[in-house]
Amino acid sequence: MTDDLASLQAETETALAAAADLRALDAVRVGVLGKSGSLTGLLKGLGAVPAEQRKERGAALNRLKGAIEAAIEARRVVLDAAALDARLAAERIDVTLPPRASAPGTAADGGIHPIARTMEELTALFGAMGFKVAEGPDIEGDWYNFGALNIPDHHPARQDHDTFYLPEVDGKRPVLRTHTSPVQIRTMLSQEPPIRVIVPGRTYRADHDATHSPMFHQVEGLVIDRGITLGHLKGCLIDFLRAFFGIADLPVRFRSSYFPFTEPSMEVDIGWSRKTGELGKGGDWLEILGSGMVHPKVLANCGIDPREWQGFAFGMGIERITMLKHGIPDLRPFYEADIRWLRHYGADPLAPATLHEGV
Repeated sequence: MTDDLASLQAETETALAAAADLRALDAVRVGVLGKSGSLTGLLKGLGAVPAEQRKERGAALNRLKGAIEAAIEARRVVLDAAALDARLAAERIDVTLPPRASAPGTAADGGIHPIARTMEELTALFGAMGFKVAEGPDIEGDWYNFGALNIPDHHPARQDHDTFYLPEVDGKRPVLRTHTSPVQIRTMLSQEPPIRVIVPGRTYRADHDATHSPMFHQVEGLVIDRGITLGHLKGCLIDFLRAFFGIADLPVRFRSSYFPFTEPSMEVDIGWSRKTGELGKGGDWLEILGSGMVHPKVLANCGIDPREWQGFAFGMGIERITMLKHGIPDLRPFYEADIRWLRHYGADPLAPATLHEGV
């Protein structure tokens, strides 16, 4: 290596050692390898070198360029590590400190989603009554979703415009479950009575507007035991509704209805004011859930003798009761991930689920 190249290499190494940050390092790189850099100038002047020296000179310049690039990269690794260490030291927090205070019912960046909080409250309220939580798959077979529940082949719920069917598997078409009732079937098949479970979870139906979504949440309840009557069903639901809405004298009405999987079946209404939307006030009624005594055919389908065991079941939309409790007028924002909406309706992550067991 000629003296001028050795001198350039030494100067560059000195400048790299002095570079204290990535900006200074880039300045060294530009000064040597940039368009107007010192080494770039030597490469451009290679054509003026005598022909007999050009090959050796070019090889020396290329070796020097490679050595400088390697030195720059090595220095960059060192500076990157130093910058990361400095950032970690500057951004270090004491994780033992208590959380920052937030406004009641909110968190600094949002809160517990209203659906998640309602599920927590449902679990706590029914848990106090002795219920356990049961879960099952979102994709179900026809028998679990329809057949075992005494839903006939001609029932409208089986039509394509109401139900999401998946491609056939072994000649059968799975469905996205239209309710959480299949979990009741799975529970009765896998457990011996007595049974007392709630089944919260996602369900799917082909419907979408301000009060309906193709994916929504339901909670269903199932009790199987000896000597179960409509009185047990009514007492359970009245206590739940008054505790959930926090209204001790909430009017509750049971109205005769029809469901294939219960007999007798009842719709459950609560008192409200159509004019103001206030619950427990006014002379109007609002349908809120379906219920009934488990149909003997459903019990028999699950291997339970209906002459010995009786039961009741109920089901309600989680979004619906959440909207009523918190005065939320539209279903669609539940799924839009709007942080402003979540700050307004979300629950404080550090606050326990609200219970009104004393009402």
